[in-house]
Amino acid sequence: MAKCNAFAGTYSLNGIGFELFTKDELKAIHEATLDVLMDPGIKVENDEAVRIFKEGGCIVDEKTNIVKIPEYVVRRALQTAPSRFTLWGHDKAHNTVMECGGKVHWTCFGTGVKVCKYVSEGKYNTVDSREADIAEIAKLCDWAENIDYFSLPVSAREYAGCGSQDMHEVFTPLTSTRKHYHDIDPVGPNIEYYWELITTLYGGDEEEARKKPIMSMLLCPTSPLELCDNACQVIIKGARYNMPVNVLSMAMSGGSASVYLAGTLVTHNAEVLAGIVLGQLTVPGAPNFYGSSTTTFDLKKGTAPVGSPELGLISAGVSKLAKFYGLPAFVAGA
Repeated sequence: MAKCNAFAGTYSLNGIGFELFTKDELKAIHEATLDVLMDPGIKVENDEAVRIFKEGGCIVDEKTNIVKIPEYVVRRALQTAPSRFTLWGHDKAHNTVMECGGKVHWTCFGTGVKVCKYVSEGKYNTVDSREADIAEIAKLCDWAENIDYFSLPVSAREYAGCGSQDMHEVFTPLTSTRKHYHDIDPVGPNIEYYWELITTLYGGDEEEARKKPIMSMLLCPTSPLELCDNACQVIIKGARYNMPVNVLSMAMSGGSASVYLAGTLVTHNAEVLAGIVLGQLTVPGAPNFYGSSTTTFDLKKGTAPVGSPELGLISAGVSKLAKFYGLPAFVAGA
């Protein structure tokens, strides 16, 4: 029986091997991505982000907010983006080091809107998730040694439609887990309030909170090839607070991207690199994940199957691209 490889991207062959792309093929995807970043470019729906791109050397169409990112700007961003950073827990025992080619880590994922409640043997009720469910799952993940950090698993549906839902979904994880908290789909205008919570947990010591942020954030570009207002706010504010930001594309092969695997990865790559460039232009050295929940589009059912074989292939390609750029990778689905 083959021994499992405990390190992502480390070359080891124990009986069989799987190699999705050669270095030359990765280079071809990279070069195609550079072409896309210049033509057609990226739609950027945030004035401050447009200004940052322009001051960083990008070509901006003021009427359409289309940003064209030259190769040298991409290369400079990749030089300053760290290949290693720490996801800080509430104590040293729960720190997680993210690094290119480092250990494989696991987290829960979301964000779901339903939970199954046990009734009796073989019987469950499916109900809307609530804030109490977030706290209970956080405690379960604290107990589970194989879960390295906590991501928002379900939403606080009792607050849906009111302005406080997002704050409940940040406050409860931060106060219910000893592990690092990875917030999924944060709300840009509320990030200052997140920061107040984090500094409060550090006794008001903002310098220590900035040095060891116990929360990171995940945002998705809008496929194809757009950074919406909220995504830009998350990237910019995350960089300024030194909070790790996961730029995670959710391109759909055959939907919002090419039906071909390599073509989908070009769209995916352009979206992620655009987000990372924005983070590095804001604060050089800001910690960024190279993220993916990119999958195929089910043309018959109109869904995006996260458990499909195509997602596994795309995730393998994403992992290779992240290593090609020297960035910590994050892929969805297991």
